[in-house]
Amino acid sequence: MAGLGCPLRRHTHATLALKAGIHPKIVQERLGHASISITLDLYSHALPDIQQDAIGKLDALWTGKPEKPKAKKQAPRKPAKKT
Repeated sequence: MAGLGCPLRRHTHATLALKAGIHPKIVQERLGHASISITLDLYSHALPDIQQDAIGKLDALWTGKPEKPKAKKQAPRKPAKKT
């Protein structure tokens, strides 16, 4: 991150923290935002799966069944080189 300017580092820090599952309240405090709504308004793009995660957790609580593991996203494969 050495080549990134301060605002970009700050944005990257917040985005990566949220994607890593760090609670938005902690991210808000680290950034110094006055309220969590500011943090969520600015960085909600980093939480696209939050609704699906909530559904899975609530379903597990209601049914008593363990939560289904998330499917990991795989990077696209590069085509083999022709020789």
